[in-house]
Amino acid sequence: MGTEGENVRVIAGRYRLEERIGRGGMGVVWRAADQLLGRQVAVKELVLDPSLSAEEARLQRERTLREARAVAQLAHPHIVVVHDVVEDEERPYIVMELIDGGSLAERIAGRGPVDAREAARIGIDLLGALRRAHGAGVLHRDLKPANVLMEAGTDRVVLTDFGIAQVAGATTLTESGAFVGSPEYTAPERMSGERTGPESDLWSLGALLCAALSGESPFRRDSLGGILHAVVVDDIRPPAQAQPILPVVRGLLERDPERRLDAAEAERLLREFLETGRTPQVPVAYTPTQRDVPRRALPSPPWEAPETATPPVAVPSRPARHSARGALVTAALVAAMAGAGVSAAALLMRDGGNGGGTPTSPGPPHTSVSPSPPSASGSSPAPTVTVTRSPSSASAVARKVPSGYRLTHDPDGFSLAVPDGFTRSPGGERIFYLSPGETFRIGVRMSDPEAGGPLAVMRRSDAEGPSNNPGYRDGRVTETSHGGNPAALWEFSWDGFTAAEGPRHTYDLCWQEGDRMYDVWVSAPVGRMREAKPYFDVAVGTFVRG
Repeated sequence: MGTEGENVRVIAGRYRLEERIGRGGMGVVWRAADQLLGRQVAVKELVLDPSLSAEEARLQRERTLREARAVAQLAHPHIVVVHDVVEDEERPYIVMELIDGGSLAERIAGRGPVDAREAARIGIDLLGALRRAHGAGVLHRDLKPANVLMEAGTDRVVLTDFGIAQVAGATTLTESGAFVGSPEYTAPERMSGERTGPESDLWSLGALLCAALSGESPFRRDSLGGILHAVVVDDIRPPAQAQPILPVVRGLLERDPERRLDAAEAERLLREFLETGRTPQVPVAYTPTQRDVPRRALPSPPWEAPETATPPVAVPSRPARHSARGALVTAALVAAMAGAGVSAAALLMRDGGNGGGTPTSPGPPHTSVSPSPPSASGSSPAPTVTVTRSPSSASAVARKVPSGYRLTHDPDGFSLAVPDGFTRSPGGERIFYLSPGETFRIGVRMSDPEAGGPLAVMRRSDAEGPSNNPGYRDGRVTETSHGGNPAALWEFSWDGFTAAEGPRHTYDLCWQEGDRMYDVWVSAPVGRMREAKPYFDVAVGTFVRG
């Protein structure tokens, strides 16, 4: 039983609570004395929901103690040591090592943001902690600067405050709509209640790195509704200070958890930055090792069909994800707003019924900049483009337009299918179809034939790549054919035209048909090539001149 003194309280007959040193959503943290071993400790007094019935409170205490004991089994230099888990007067307490020093949040508030090298160091230490926890089946669920301690004198990074009192199912929204965790650092899949796994903690780390570098999360807004909208819908714009480690930040802040950078690769890239001082590059053929995302699962390009066939374009699953996510996002936001007292009607008016705006400016001019999808083995195949099609059969093409796309008849004299929501933007001799926010760019160029044909054109573009595309790398040109016509496939990566844009990958097919030469490409962020691949396949497979 707890005993009361004039200013102190002793719990479990052993731990004397001396001074309150912190408070959070899960409870109060005390500086305490372990009277048995004669040492200073930190004791977290967990607060139970007063609205619970006696049975519900008992179940929550049992779950809390069980999860606390699981954390106590984690031994890692960057995870706070849990010494004991006790119950006193039907209230659970967690006894931990006492870290002399404030939190990362306090450091940022008092001394300002950290530089890129310090952020990388912090990120590496936290990734080590998360890998240890995830390997033991423990999720943190509330990773944010306030839950990262910086030990005075050593600057040791210590992850604390695992989501011990998380509701059953480890989702972000409770049955009553109350929010558990910190929305600015919560992954979009947790917002929607879709899933929770190690990837969700990695998203939180990406937001934490942005906050460490700039002073605030990139998802900070004036209201809960604004935060939820920013996390799930709005374009993600890492701060300029993140440029030195931008590939890591972008990879961690990938909305699709299956494409999110995993802990091992993120740590490797951060260590590369610390060792070289240069911005690390995500390999083009990078495949997360935590999840089974085989390259062979990519849809087969329509040009790989036999020459005698006129195959339908495979319906890709990714392009339709945007509209489906919009519906899911709206449901999640409405649920959250209901818990926060915001009307669903107001939310829908704010969102406008869709997930993004319409771009009004053309994409920057560039030499055949196009997005490129990787092959099953991580390298580009040498396909023989053999789709046959009557150039005038626009109606046949229309019948093959996949769900989530629309057939557009361009005023410059060609037709092709583009994803819903893409808008046309002329760029001189090039025509662009741009996604909201210009994240994905489909490009088309028509020209007179040149000496040497498509292969010579693509080889010249490859040679000029460093001059036209900042950070040009991994360029390769493959001779092929398209519809029985000579063609060449060009694939490359580059750094993007601005720091905010980040590394991109391009996939470009050029072919000669009669007295004209055609060039169709797609450009996309390096980390989103799997999403861009179907855009390229469909654009090439449905293109018709005239």
